Amino acid sequence: MIDLKTPAYKRASFALALGSFLVFCNLYLFQPMLPLMANEFSASAAEVNWLLAAGTLSLAVMLVPWAVGSEIIGRRRVMLISLFLLPIVGLLMLGADDLFMLSLARACMGAALAGFAAVAVAYMAEEFTPRALMVAVGGYISANSLGGIVGRLSGGFISDHWGWQTAVISMALFSLVVALLVWKLLPPQQHFVARKGQLRMHSQSVLQHLRKPVLWYAMMIGGVNFALFVNLYTVMGFRLVAEPYSVPVSWASMIFLCYLSGTLSAKFSGRWSQTHNPITGMIIGTTVSVVGLWVAAIEAIPAMMLGLILISSGAFFTHSLAYAWVSQKATIAKATATALYLVHYYVGGSLGGFYLIACWQYGAWPAVLVGGMVFYGVIYLLCLQLMNKEKAAVEGGQPAA
Repeated sequence: MIDLKTPAYKRASFALALGSFLVFCNLYLFQPMLPLMANEFSASAAEVNWLLAAGTLSLAVMLVPWAVGSEIIGRRRVMLISLFLLPIVGLLMLGADDLFMLSLARACMGAALAGFAAVAVAYMAEEFTPRALMVAVGGYISANSLGGIVGRLSGGFISDHWGWQTAVISMALFSLVVALLVWKLLPPQQHFVARKGQLRMHSQSVLQHLRKPVLWYAMMIGGVNFALFVNLYTVMGFRLVAEPYSVPVSWASMIFLCYLSGTLSAKFSGRWSQTHNPITGMIIGTTVSVVGLWVAAIEAIPAMMLGLILISSGAFFTHSLAYAWVSQKATIAKATATALYLVHYYVGGSLGGFYLIACWQYGAWPAVLVGGMVFYGVIYLLCLQLMNKEKAAVEGGQPAA
């Protein structure tokens, strides 16, 4: 097994973090470009949102199929196939001559990205010692957020100065280089055992997890939380480039630096869960995001940035606790349970954009404020339901799962 402070650990953990970084660079490349693309294709904000939603939605749909496939051909092979598909799909985008075809290409990108996202942690669980696994997963998740930030910043700056095609070409070339590095650095699997006939078993596991409220409520919390978090950034981008602010797309993309506060709060969530109730933490995280939503309503750019920092801090804190909760409370097929959590997470991110953009088009930020509070109210209700189920299980002397 790969242990901490060994050459194999340094190579493997760096390769996995690098792959994670690349996945999220590609996934969110187009998010800051949405106002620019709306002008490019003479489309509404809701129509152009498909450039983001198609990728996250197809990623969610393909997580479980990639995970099942990795049980047969191996985790490392699936991850490498996924990464080498990225430059190919990226260059195919250049042939899109309308919004529908470009959205379809983005859906293909999401399907390709799902391969790495679905099995990277499973690779670590099989090849790393337990203490090395915990450290490596922390680095992997940090690379997620950093990749999302860099992808958005590069998409915003490059497209604003040289066009979206240049941004796509640059990311495709970068993807090829990173894929080659991961192929070179990532050690072959030593402990993988192929398992055939997994489709039926995974289907049964999915149904079992969905029938357990203590798992499903946490999955829904993750989905609604992400529906708000990622798409509040999208709406803020439209808000900043519109009058009276008229901020260039390149500068508006700087709002994604506020994500860094979420990277810090995600790390703090691990300490919180060791000494406090995770459900209470989810409620606190949601409350911090609610405060951020109201602060962002102030018509001043510094207040908007502060609001986004609070929204990010609370959302990442809630996400980390809900994700860990599902992994801990699933008594069987933990990998399927966490994959199912991510399905809820990315479906929420896909559909939440249309909801918040509709609010924006209907009544600008005041309508977004009202629509956001409705969804935050749903999260509070889900947290209370989860707390009741946990309490009832403890009083009954049975596992909460």
